[in-house]
Amino acid sequence: MTATEALIVVDPKGRRRASTRRLRRGWWVGLLFVAPATLLFAVFGVYTIIYGFLLSFARWNGFSPEWTWTGIDNYVDLLGGNPAVSPRVANATTHTVIGMIVLPVVVVAIGLALALLLNSVKRFRGFLRTVYFLPFVTAGIAVYYAWRFMYQPDGAVNAVLRLIGLNAIAPTDGFLGGTATALGAVLAVQVWSSVPIAMLLFLTGLQTVDDSVIEAARIDGASGGRIVWSIVVPLLNPITALVVVIMLRESLQNFQLYLLMTNGGPVDSSNTLGLQTYTFAFGAATDLGYASALGWILAIVAIVLAIVNMRILRSRQ
Repeated sequence: MTATEALIVVDPKGRRRASTRRLRRGWWVGLLFVAPATLLFAVFGVYTIIYGFLLSFARWNGFSPEWTWTGIDNYVDLLGGNPAVSPRVANATTHTVIGMIVLPVVVVAIGLALALLLNSVKRFRGFLRTVYFLPFVTAGIAVYYAWRFMYQPDGAVNAVLRLIGLNAIAPTDGFLGGTATALGAVLAVQVWSSVPIAMLLFLTGLQTVDDSVIEAARIDGASGGRIVWSIVVPLLNPITALVVVIMLRESLQNFQLYLLMTNGGPVDSSNTLGLQTYTFAFGAATDLGYASALGWILAIVAIVLAIVNMRILRSRQ
């Protein structure tokens, strides 16, 4: 036994002090490791959240030296109190609600169908999974512009419709040039780019389903459709909830796709709340106060919808 060890053995208080010093040294090392991430979150997370929240109670064009405090007037104006602002917000709300209904329903239906198909395939599963996942990894500015060209009056979509004899539904102004077709055309692209991630999540969930449960149902005489509806779909409820939440967030906050393909036109027929928030912030009449207030309204709606969706699906389990 060394002299130090002998001292610790005979002095319990000294041993506790040494242990405390080692713990404090460990805390400091841990704090140094997390300090950069904490600092970045404080600057780009907490600061911007507080800044945006305060800005939602003021009017500011981004250039003047001072804000003009308005209290809750920004929220009142957006929710119907200002005829110069609220009609555009109401119009964008209608289009956003349509997207919040169409996008989750269609994406869940197509994503689940593709996942069931891939899960039943024994050969080339990896290749097919890669092919179906390509729209998600390639979606971006270039792809959105490619869709714009395909939606032109003389684009690929109209050419295919005329080739198969459906001239009547081929718009002469293109799918993005008419008020009746612009929103549907952009939603179709949004569905196309969102289905792959839903398919991958459902496929991951399907691979965790116990085969013995499916086999027992088959022995009891259940058909394939009955097995899917009564066993597989309930077991995938947590995945479905996740996909629905992601699609609701996509419907509420995505503005890049609408900005690049239609910029809300023609005649605001494809304007959404996400794009309207961007327009308030960086449009011709910049008002960052309105943009911040609308952004907070969208955030609150997204949180409430996510909670309601999770509770509904959890109650079905």
